[in-house]
Amino acid sequence: MSKIVMRQEWHELLFLHWEISSEQVQARLPEGLTVDTFEGKTYLGLVPFTMRNVRPVWSPPVPWLSHFHETNVRAYVRDKSGRAGVYFFSLEAANPIAVELARGLFKLPYHWAKMELAPGASYTSRRISHPPLPAHCHISYSLQHVLELRTAAPSTLEHFLIERYTLFSVSGKRLFAGRVAHLPYRFQKAMLHRIDQSLTHAAGFPIETPPSLAHWALPVKVDVFGLERV
Repeated sequence: MSKIVMRQEWHELLFLHWEISSEQVQARLPEGLTVDTFEGKTYLGLVPFTMRNVRPVWSPPVPWLSHFHETNVRAYVRDKSGRAGVYFFSLEAANPIAVELARGLFKLPYHWAKMELAPGASYTSRRISHPPLPAHCHISYSLQHVLELRTAAPSTLEHFLIERYTLFSVSGKRLFAGRVAHLPYRFQKAMLHRIDQSLTHAAGFPIETPPSLAHWALPVKVDVFGLERV
């Protein structure tokens, strides 16, 4: 069993989701993964947030490396053993060193991006390293004045979408799995005011409509385990 290799904190999480066809997603998944559905429906996620205190288990945080914004485009999948997880079509990070480390250590398709965040209000991102395509997003949103925070009950759509603790990644033809551990999210619905984005387009999903679901979550402290071959 793999060991904890990193610790980090995730702040200002915004979960945006679209319902999408299973065939679209399955066509872009690597061998060994299949689309995971909830009540027959398939979802694509766009998740911006802020990384804090990112460091190896043996190191304290480093100011110029351990804090940065991130955005990912992800699908919900299962491997051949039935294990549920996420597959990332792209990840933006506002730190070029973190991008290179994550590409090497976790085999994930990270891109360097210029990103800004106004807590509880907006996210912006513009990809600096272009392969395979340029991409951007601008999101403005708001939260209720009185927070109605809750955890996701098992067997609900919210639990299916946000309580995911395994990621899958690919290097060549090899499939890997990595685990994370954190307390369940405490979240609430968010009100989306504007979204202008091409991140899903660059990932192969030319979505033009606003997401059907928007949730915001409180920070979590995360243990990250090393990759294992699937």
